[in-house]
Amino acid sequence: MTSVQIVEVGPRDGFQNIGPFIPTETKIAMIRDLTAAGLRRMEVTSFVSPRAIPQLADAAEVLADVLAQGATMPQVLVPNARYGQKAIDAGARFLSYAISVSESHSRSNVRATPHEALADYARLVAEAPAGVRMRINLATAFHCPYEGMTQPAAVLTLLGRSLEICPDAEVCLCDTTGRGTPAQVAALFEAAMTAYPEVSAWAMHAHDTYGHGTANVRAAYDRGVRIFDSAIGGLGGCPYAPGASGNVATEDVVRLFGDCGVETGVDLAALMPLATAASSLPGVKWSCSTVAAEAGAARLV
Repeated sequence: MTSVQIVEVGPRDGFQNIGPFIPTETKIAMIRDLTAAGLRRMEVTSFVSPRAIPQLADAAEVLADVLAQGATMPQVLVPNARYGQKAIDAGARFLSYAISVSESHSRSNVRATPHEALADYARLVAEAPAGVRMRINLATAFHCPYEGMTQPAAVLTLLGRSLEICPDAEVCLCDTTGRGTPAQVAALFEAAMTAYPEVSAWAMHAHDTYGHGTANVRAAYDRGVRIFDSAIGGLGGCPYAPGASGNVATEDVVRLFGDCGVETGVDLAALMPLATAASSLPGVKWSCSTVAAEAGAARLV
């Protein structure tokens, strides 16, 4: 049976926009429950300025527990080399580094141009000790909230430059605003895979702003992608992408692949109560999970 790997990003991308601070013990408990449901790879937190994203100020404590449990592979998002080193010092061995294709989004997100962010990525790669794995997230690969649709040539150029720095990095194309369409997703992955056949691991990060999330996941799968980001309960949204709603919901992606006969290793029945719990966290404004909605968990405030 064909299988895919789901990367649960709720503990990072899902939690980062929630205003009331989620107690560290609540985050840890949810990560443990998600692991028990079969999610064995997670973006558990981000090492970032607590002034910019106070919700993730407990990154070191959350990561320490995940490492101590040893049951899931923790992935950590870092915005620059400085915080990448902080993550490494805390024990992180799988770093996810985001570079926006759009200059406007890059300046808003990390206060640097894509060229400057790429140079910082090069410093991080050069300074990282042996055994640290890298993922490069190309944000706004399909659309920018400030500049509109992204040109595929710009994505391919930035991707090529990032691969010169770290040829064995996992590559993730990110639909940051959720405006990508299945045809656009299929075309960009086909172009990228043709241009850079040496890439061994491709991933898709989808949002569900216009209800295209699962369709875009399927389009990427049909082009050979086997790693997919999703968030429990459809939580999330980029704080520097106005109008972007939540990530494609983990439970929707699990159901999609289950209906297609594709193995995820995730127990949907065990996942559903967690979707309800995630959607009900104080400060969650809404959930775009259709499966959670069926269970009465989704809400719009």
